[in-house]
Amino acid sequence: MTLAETPNPQNSHNPFLTLNYEPALESLGDDYYDEVAAEEFPQHILRWRNDALLPHLALDPQAVADEDFITAFSKFQGRKPFLALRYHGYQFGEYNPNLGDGRGFLYGQVRAIDGELYDFGTKGSGRTPYSRGGDGMLTLKGGVREVLAAEALHYLGVRTSRCLSMIETGLPLWRGDEPSPTRSSVMVRMNNSHIRFGTFERLHYLKRPDLSKKLLDHVIEYYYQHLALEEDKYPLFYAELVKRVAELVAQWMAAGFCHAVLNTDNMSITGESFDYGPYAFIPTFNPSFTAAYFDYYGRYCYGHQPSICKLNLEMLQEPLKAIIDKTDLEAALASFNEHYHSKYRSLMLKKLGFEQLPHPEADELLLLTIQFLQDSEVGYHQFFYEMARTFSSKWRDEPVFVMNASDIVPAPGASAIFDNWCILYHKILNNFDCDRLDVIAKTLAETNPKTALLRPLIESIWEPISQEDNWQPFYELVRLIQSRS
Repeated sequence: MTLAETPNPQNSHNPFLTLNYEPALESLGDDYYDEVAAEEFPQHILRWRNDALLPHLALDPQAVADEDFITAFSKFQGRKPFLALRYHGYQFGEYNPNLGDGRGFLYGQVRAIDGELYDFGTKGSGRTPYSRGGDGMLTLKGGVREVLAAEALHYLGVRTSRCLSMIETGLPLWRGDEPSPTRSSVMVRMNNSHIRFGTFERLHYLKRPDLSKKLLDHVIEYYYQHLALEEDKYPLFYAELVKRVAELVAQWMAAGFCHAVLNTDNMSITGESFDYGPYAFIPTFNPSFTAAYFDYYGRYCYGHQPSICKLNLEMLQEPLKAIIDKTDLEAALASFNEHYHSKYRSLMLKKLGFEQLPHPEADELLLLTIQFLQDSEVGYHQFFYEMARTFSSKWRDEPVFVMNASDIVPAPGASAIFDNWCILYHKILNNFDCDRLDVIAKTLAETNPKTALLRPLIESIWEPISQEDNWQPFYELVRLIQSRS
């Protein structure tokens, strides 16, 4: 029996401490992690509990007390070991061998009701051997921003980690990008895996192909189980990872999301989005939009995200070449663009109300849509919401009626691009039977919520927290996001 499985009678009634934790990553051995201790905090105030996640863990939210979250996820009682993972990574194009979990650890791994294994990972839980002189802490504002990003992306259909809890910890922190001292928090993130591209890059740097193969076997066993018995499981794994990452980037792009820090240590081996720092949702369609103030040359700007993620997949080939033939790796990566464009087209068509369209019409409609959004600088999210709000069967009658009830679009004749867009949209609607209009209206409404998580909105809910300790606007915003309002 491992430490992770040792029962603790004092915590026998805490549902988080009686979950069936699996020591999957722990079983790999300490070539991949360090055992660490959690910080002892002077204060424990539960600010966020994600009750929407509890049923996935077979937990009844009404049976889980606030104190259960606090005991498990800020006092860190009743669970050991905590594992800080070792990894390297390319950061803004430069290789950094001095990385690893610097302010978090793997708390535990649990099997959810969908049969998949999930990690509970902390952020802001204190120093580790990889803190590099930092305090290992998370600001309260950083925690608030990550909760909001993860929920917003999830409800926009992006494959993302989500926050299980966020607890204010009472430590004053000093930061260069926030008025200091600022408040602190510890967060628990639930996602598929802690293993990153950089986990493999570290093993390549150490010239340990044996450990790379052991890790890849582990990844396939737990996260690509359908490939485990295939004779060519290794190249099939990489081909599927390419597809997953390409589709993830398409989800970001359609959602108007800029991750901001796409270093290889922020790329998950399961093709999942996680770790939201200086992210931003684009206010208007601008490929050069850059979310991070320190990204001086726009390396990780909105429009570069597909090419950067493809480059990161190419960099991952170096450690994988010890296991997978170079020809197979290159052939798999060559499919990235096709996977990306296919998924992006599909997602954008849904934002325009259509499950599918013939390719020539679809491509022309998307081209005109992007041209209009970029040329007019109309709000990206507002445009699609206005489509949903004003959609009418009258749009089939004449092109001039398309979006004529919205005041954010130009008047007829004022924009040739928009006029052509209206003509094409009118034409496409007339290719459908009248009884399909309700389906189009429903697709528009379900895909384009009114609430867009733009920076001014985040600041508007942070101000009452920082000034008055008023959390009601935050909870109301989360409610709107989760209800897709």
